Amino acid sequence: MIAVVQRVNSSWVEVDGKIVGKIGKGINILLGVVKGDTEEDIEKLLKKVPFLRIFEDDKGKMNLSLIDIKGEALVISQFTLAGNVKKGRRPSFDDAEEPERARELYEKFVKKLSEYVPVQTGIFAAHMKVFIENDGPVTFIINSKEL
Repeated sequence: MIAVVQRVNSSWVEVDGKIVGKIGKGINILLGVVKGDTEEDIEKLLKKVPFLRIFEDDKGKMNLSLIDIKGEALVISQFTLAGNVKKGRRPSFDDAEEPERARELYEKFVKKLSEYVPVQTGIFAAHMKVFIENDGPVTFIINSKEL
């Protein structure tokens, strides 16, 4: 699994002009499910993401986690994170997990993350507009295969 984690002041997602998920201070997670991902990949991300010390303490140092600040998470499915651009000019999505399996793992990630912090989502496989007020900007790319 690939997660792009962005520290945000606020973030929301619209589908067909309607807001379907919205958070205040917290993290925006763009989540891509790659072929071969399992629940073990979910667990690896869950051991890292809500505990990352990426929020500033009163001295301006990144010492606080999402849990510490009582923040929220907005999780957006994004199969394009599994895209490969090595050959030619058109991305290949051969490494992206099949939609049914990807949805299953995405939903399990969301459910388990919600045991730590409040979570909002977009709509899986929908065309979405994601609005992000990135704070910093502070952005990390986390690949479960590298944890």
